[in-house]
Amino acid sequence: MTPREPGGTEDGWLTLINRHTREHLRMRRVRRDGEVRLELQGILPPNAAGPPLHVHSHEHEEGTVVAGTLAAEVDGVHVRVEQGGLVRLPMGSAHRWWNAGTDTLQFDGFARPAVDLDRFLSAMFDVMNRGAAGRPPVFYMAHLLWRHRRTQAVLIMPRAIQAVLFPTIVLMGTLLGRYRGTDWPGCPDRCQAAPLLS
Repeated sequence: MTPREPGGTEDGWLTLINRHTREHLRMRRVRRDGEVRLELQGILPPNAAGPPLHVHSHEHEEGTVVAGTLAAEVDGVHVRVEQGGLVRLPMGSAHRWWNAGTDTLQFDGFARPAVDLDRFLSAMFDVMNRGAAGRPPVFYMAHLLWRHRRTQAVLIMPRAIQAVLFPTIVLMGTLLGRYRGTDWPGCPDRCQAAPLLS
């Protein structure tokens, strides 16, 4: 898989790689206790940042630190989770996490119920990989964040400003032809859901 691709599916997992941070993320959907969950396995290099402050409106996220040290901010509270520890990120909470150690961070977890986090992350990795480090292409990031606004939010600015700015950028991008075809970063047709384990 090349870094430009939104993801690749192998062995029943959707695999994503961020070419800037070297974060690796594997996802698959599974049925557990009458609901579909999104299983997650991730690796983040030493002292690397994870995602910016964000919210999952309809998905509860939980994970175990398999190796390394995870630090997180959850609704303004900072936590540190060592190997073997559990982190819970309730739906609706504003949270971010990062590798707080000098060893590779490895975590296993899930999001439940599976709504659209896999499609959102597939598009997010695609957009991030198409831009310079820390500078994703604005037309495509705005399109991604605007179309997932009811389920996922990245708190890079107040939501009231996002509600005005993002549709304006998407309109400009549409008029400029930025969203023609299917080869643009984060295009919904290219960003697949994780496979469902049968």
